[in-house]
Amino acid sequence: MDEAVHINYESTSLIRKDLIEEGVYLLSFKRNFRFIPGQVVAITFDFTIEPRLYSIASGINDPLLKILFDIKPEGKLTNKMAGLLPGEQIYVSYPIGTFTSNMEKAFWIAAGTGIAPYASMFYSGLSENKILIHGGKSLNSFYFQGDFMSSMHERYIRCCSKESGDGIYHGRLTEYIKQIAFLDPDMIYYLCGSAEMIVDTREILIGKGIPFEKIMAEIYF
Repeated sequence: MDEAVHINYESTSLIRKDLIEEGVYLLSFKRNFRFIPGQVVAITFDFTIEPRLYSIASGINDPLLKILFDIKPEGKLTNKMAGLLPGEQIYVSYPIGTFTSNMEKAFWIAAGTGIAPYASMFYSGLSENKILIHGGKSLNSFYFQGDFMSSMHERYIRCCSKESGDGIYHGRLTEYIKQIAFLDPDMIYYLCGSAEMIVDTREILIGKGIPFEKIMAEIYF
């Protein structure tokens, strides 16, 4: 995501670190503030390393704040974050951001770790009127899929570009969206992922008659 702005931080300790997939981690630490599902926090463990923004991946009633991230080979922060151990100190900002959803009818469209803000929305009870489309490269890249499948059923669509499996669309999420016969222009379309994915998906949606102002985007870097 974009670089963190100058905001206030609090010190906390890492409670848990889970390896979700090769190079992908879920960090959990105590939450001391309220947030709106879809908001982000800036994180670092050493202020000599510039903080980065990450979407909160936990629900509003979860006592732990959870952050999903993947290792960036060129990044200074993520490689060392992956090496953190429970009990070690981490600095977390107060939540910011306007990529938020409520109970309106909407599509949640994500690629890779861009699923994080929708996980927060889902665990906060906002999935009733939503269709979730998640794109990933491998069958292991559909994070939180067990919970999504058990609750959202056919409203949860997985698109895998490199592997095939039962109940999974084999191809990119943009290819899946192209094949949808009708998209409701009155719905809201949330996009979260790389800049390339967002640009391509926005172009497809507009080509299908979705007004630009109905498309909300959060770019991950």
